[in-house]
Amino acid sequence: MEAKSVIIFSAIIFSLFILGETSTGKWKLLKKSIGISAMHTVLLPNDRVITFDRTDLGQSNISLPQERCRKLSDDQIDCSAHSIELNLLNLDVRPLTVLTDTWCSSGALAPDGMLIQTGGFNDGDRVVRYFRLCANCDWMEDQNGLVVPRWYASNQILPDGKIIVVGGRAQFSYEFIPKSSSKSDFKAYELPFLKDTTDDVENNLYPFLHLSTDGNLFIFANNRSILFDYINNRVVRDDYPVMPGEVSRNYPSTGSSVLLPLKLGFINSNIGATDAEVLICGGSPPNSFTTASNGRFLSATKSCGRLMITAEQPEWKMEEMPIERVMGDMILLPTGDVLIINGAKKGSAGWYLAREPALNPVLYHPDSSKFEVMKPSKIARMYHSTAILITDGSVLVGGSNPNSNYNFTELFPTELSVEVFSPPYATSSSRPQISWAEPEAELSYKQPFSIGFDSTENGELENAYVTMVAPSFNTHSFSMNQRMMVLEINQVYQVSGTSYVIDCFAPATPYIAPPGYYLLFVVHHGIPSSGKWIHIS
Repeated sequence: MEAKSVIIFSAIIFSLFILGETSTGKWKLLKKSIGISAMHTVLLPNDRVITFDRTDLGQSNISLPQERCRKLSDDQIDCSAHSIELNLLNLDVRPLTVLTDTWCSSGALAPDGMLIQTGGFNDGDRVVRYFRLCANCDWMEDQNGLVVPRWYASNQILPDGKIIVVGGRAQFSYEFIPKSSSKSDFKAYELPFLKDTTDDVENNLYPFLHLSTDGNLFIFANNRSILFDYINNRVVRDDYPVMPGEVSRNYPSTGSSVLLPLKLGFINSNIGATDAEVLICGGSPPNSFTTASNGRFLSATKSCGRLMITAEQPEWKMEEMPIERVMGDMILLPTGDVLIINGAKKGSAGWYLAREPALNPVLYHPDSSKFEVMKPSKIARMYHSTAILITDGSVLVGGSNPNSNYNFTELFPTELSVEVFSPPYATSSSRPQISWAEPEAELSYKQPFSIGFDSTENGELENAYVTMVAPSFNTHSFSMNQRMMVLEINQVYQVSGTSYVIDCFAPATPYIAPPGYYLLFVVHHGIPSSGKWIHIS
């Protein structure tokens, strides 16, 4: 073990030497152990974090109440929890009961804030699980909630509030949840694109899904993409170019993807639509999984690509990160910048298949296409790590279990801790503060509304703007349903001293902002406030 520790410490020192001491941002260990390794993570609108692992890897490090033990067989009982609720206000951890295997599953928040979670492995592959917003809620499970097994599938909330579940291992189809009484709901619809993007390694799992501003679904798998009309089950656009670089971007080569912020001030009021641009970063060669399985770890890619999916003649605009990265997470920050965090520099997703942790987060500025290297973590966040934006504008980071069970003696041990990475703005002494909003919490589409805020930064009111960020379900380097809007502003004015008011407009359509909960931020001079929960319907 001493040799292994030296390797990890040397990697940290090497990163500091290569990247210099100008890196910024701040790390804080929030909790040394939450009892489980955070493989799947989501922030609820009550500032509770739900996270869970899988149920078939043995005992976790947190116990269930005795009456909730799970019977595994006639002579075997599991009294450990595999899901927990973390209260961000007091850091209390509450064990939750999940009965079926959630390994490599997916999820989304319903319009009412309920977490709807789908699929998994073995006895969990057709299960739909529900977690409601209440003080002592626990998981509810529908054993036959899916038409077909879904393992490594992706979810996206739709303009009508339903959720589409796409793909999964050996499933070249999609379906909708929650089910209604309609027979059409109890059907899996074929999607040949998923079969067409399968290669020898299967680098098209956890496909990237982004709701376009025309209501169609952008689907990216491996290195190809389509625009899909899920209502009429037809491809409406298949002329997107192949992403350059001879790199696969989906599991197990595992890059990450975000829909860049939608700038709603440029909406065409006649159609309620705006341009939509996707950013995809990281990944590894198509054979990286196979090669790593044989003990040779190929370098991940530094490449990123931007694609304007609404353009008449879309072309990939390729850029390069300062650090190679596979299994990285991409998080939209309240400013509109993108944080790239977690992962490794070599290898692939999978147990024991990656080396050289990517300890330094990178901040990407879309308006200037510049990358900025941030301060490194001391903890390797490899396979099965997660990252989500939380209410104060920082990023909660957890997980990492590149082992087939809970193992604390491997080169990269199972990680039970959660920490917070604070971007440079989070430590500013001049962060604006939202003092009120009218209406308080409920918005309708196109509705004008006002926000009062305090800021010690005087003048230059043109530098103030408002963002709305949807909470995402994060697992396996993809934040499902992650979405940000920069709202259209009518006026910004000073009331007195450090008090200001912004008059702005809610998004025009559910194509732009699907119904549900969002975090509202005021950004002044590039520094965001803490978020305020609002609901749009």
